[in-house]
Amino acid sequence: MTGLELHELILSKWGYSFDVQFRRLQDQIFLQVMWRYLEQASFPLSEDEYLAHLNEVATYLVGWGQADYIRQVIAETRDRPRLGKAVSIPLDLGERRSEWLLEF
Repeated sequence: MTGLELHELILSKWGYSFDVQFRRLQDQIFLQVMWRYLEQASFPLSEDEYLAHLNEVATYLVGWGQADYIRQVIAETRDRPRLGKAVSIPLDLGERRSEWLLEF
């Protein structure tokens, strides 16, 4: 998965270039599809910065072996990002979870 592929996945599902972030809650990491999107005038990133951010996120997802899982969850979810409510996707990092939790 690349950042461009992640962008196309989000855009085709919801019609907007939503921001994505990693969030840690207790001992779990989530990929959150946020309600802010690139097409908003107030979005804080340029298109190049947004795509660079997605590349970084995609690199982590591939490294964690979660790319196919993310594709599946986004394709199947009925949830939609809306003001104040992100779509939260829990990631399963397996036995190496504790290594990755140190970074966030």
